[in-house]
Amino acid sequence: MLITHDTRCALDTVVDLVNTAPEDETTPEGLPDVAALAEFVRNHEISDVGVLSEFDLAAVRKIRGRFAGIFAAQDVRTAAGMINELVAAAGTTPRLTDHDGYDWHVHYFAPGASVADHLAADCGMALAFFVVAGERERLRRCEAPDCRRAFVDLSRNRSRRYCDSRTCGNRLHVAAYRARRREATTG
Repeated sequence: MLITHDTRCALDTVVDLVNTAPEDETTPEGLPDVAALAEFVRNHEISDVGVLSEFDLAAVRKIRGRFAGIFAAQDVRTAAGMINELVAAAGTTPRLTDHDGYDWHVHYFAPGASVADHLAADCGMALAFFVVAGERERLRRCEAPDCRRAFVDLSRNRSRRYCDSRTCGNRLHVAAYRARRREATTG
C-alpha cells in the first residue's frame, strides 16, 4: 500500500490523538488543558489553526473518542460508517496546497475550520484510505495486557502486536522468558 507523506502524518496524528485519552481512571488525561492542545498542534505541525480555546479542547476530546471507536470497531462496515460520519460532520472540502516547504498535497478541511474539524477531516480521510485499500485490520490496539494504546501496523506481513516493540514487546518477551526459566528450574 502506497502511503503518501500527508497520509502518514495524519495517521501518526490520529494515533497520537487517540493515545492521549486516559486508559482508565488511574491514568492522566493527555490533553488536560488548552496549552496541552496547543502543544499537540505544534508537535504535529497542524497548519491553519487559529487561537485555541476551551471549546476547541472539548471538541477535540469528543472526536478523539470517535476515532478511538474506529480503532475498536468490530468490523469494516462499522468502521466505515464511523469514518463517514466524522468526515461529513467536518464539512470536508478537499483542496490542493503546497505550504511550509512541502510539495503538493491534499487538505480535506475547509479553510478556517476548527482544529477538531481539521483533525476529523484529514485524519478521517487517512483512515478512509486504509478501509478502501482493504487494510482496516492494520488499525490496532496493543496486545500487551496492561496497554491498550492505538497504533497502525505498517509491517509487511501485518504481524505487529504491540504499540512499541522496545517497551511492551520486550517486557512481555522478558516475562515469558523468565517464566520458562522458572519452570525449567522447578520442573
